Amino acid sequence: MNELSDTRVLDVLRTVQEPELGRDIVTLNMVKDVVIADGGDVSFTIELTTPACPLKDEIERNARAALRAAGAREVTVTWSSNVRRTTPVQPQQLLPGVKNIIAVASGKGGVGKSTVAANLAVALAQDGATVGLIDADITGPNIPLMLGVEGQPVASPNNKIVPLERYGVKVISIQFFVPEGQPIVWRGPLVGGAIQQFLRDVEWGDLDYLVVDLPPGTSDAQLTLAQAVPISGAVLVTTPQDVSLLDVTKALAMFRRLSVPVLGIVENMTAFVCPHCGEATEIFGRGGGERFASSNDLEYFGGIPLDMRVRQGGDVGVPAVAQRDGGPAADAMRALARTVAARMSVRAATAAPILSIS
Repeated sequence: MNELSDTRVLDVLRTVQEPELGRDIVTLNMVKDVVIADGGDVSFTIELTTPACPLKDEIERNARAALRAAGAREVTVTWSSNVRRTTPVQPQQLLPGVKNIIAVASGKGGVGKSTVAANLAVALAQDGATVGLIDADITGPNIPLMLGVEGQPVASPNNKIVPLERYGVKVISIQFFVPEGQPIVWRGPLVGGAIQQFLRDVEWGDLDYLVVDLPPGTSDAQLTLAQAVPISGAVLVTTPQDVSLLDVTKALAMFRRLSVPVLGIVENMTAFVCPHCGEATEIFGRGGGERFASSNDLEYFGGIPLDMRVRQGGDVGVPAVAQRDGGPAADAMRALARTVAARMSVRAATAAPILSIS
C-alpha cells in the first residue's frame, strides 16, 4: 500500500470529475485544507461552485471511493461554497456585489411566472446561497403576497433602501410603497425608472444570486434591465398550450436580440394529478414546452404539475418549497433551482480561466 501524502491525495482526487463542469475537482481548485492523520485518515474540504449543487452526493461518493482505493482508512469530507461570477465587474457597474442576475420571464401573463420566481429564490436560499428578489412587475406586483412579506423599507446609514427579508431572501417591490389596492397607472418611462431605482438605490450588499421577476411580454421593463446590468441568464416560463408558446417565442427572440443568454425553459401546469385517484389530467395540453425547447435549441428544465398546495401557499405567503409537504410541484421547483445554479456555474467556469493546484 502506497503511503499517502498531500501530493498523492491530490493526484488521486484528480480522477474525480465535477460532472457539470467536465473537469476534475483539483484542476477546478475545489479541494482545500487536506489533512492526513496517522493511520491513513484523510480529511479535506470541497469548495462547491454553488451551494445548490445538484451533484454533490455523486462528487462525495466518487472522492471517497478513489481515496479508499488508494489506501485511505477514513475519509472525512466537509463542504463550503464560493459562487463565481458569470461576468467580470466593470468600472462604475451597478450592483458590484451581485455575482449573478437571473431574469424570470414569460410571453404572457397567467402562466405562473411569479410563482416560479418566488420559489426559485427561496429554494436557492434554502440551499445556502445569498439571494435577492426584485419584483419588477411594477403594475402587477404579486411577490409580497406570495412570500408573505409586509412593511415599508427604511433607509440605510448611506441613504439607500433596505430591502425587506423573508425566507432568507432580500425582497423589494413597488407594493411596499403604495397603499393596498391602489393601482399603479404609469407610462413606460416611469416603470423603467422604478426598476432603475431598485437596482441603483437598494442596499443589496453581496449576493450570490439576484432573481428578477419580470412582467409578462416584451416591454420597457425587460429593456431597462438588460441595458442597466449584465444579466447572467434568463429562465422562460410557459404552459403547454399553444397560445402560451406563441407568446414565449417572442420573449425568446427579444432576449436573443438583447444578447441575454437564455438558460432554458420550464413548463408550468403540466398536468393535474387527482389527490384521490392519482389520475393525471393534462388540462393545458401535453409536451408543448419540451417541443419548444427542442425546436429552439434550449434546455428543457422539466415540468411543474398543477397542485393546489402551490396556489394555497401563494395566497397565504408560504411558497411551495417552504411548506413541510409541498408535494411534487415543490420537488420540481427545488430541482429547477439546482439546475439553474448548476448552469450558472458552467457559465462562470467558461467565462474565466480556472487556476489549478500545482
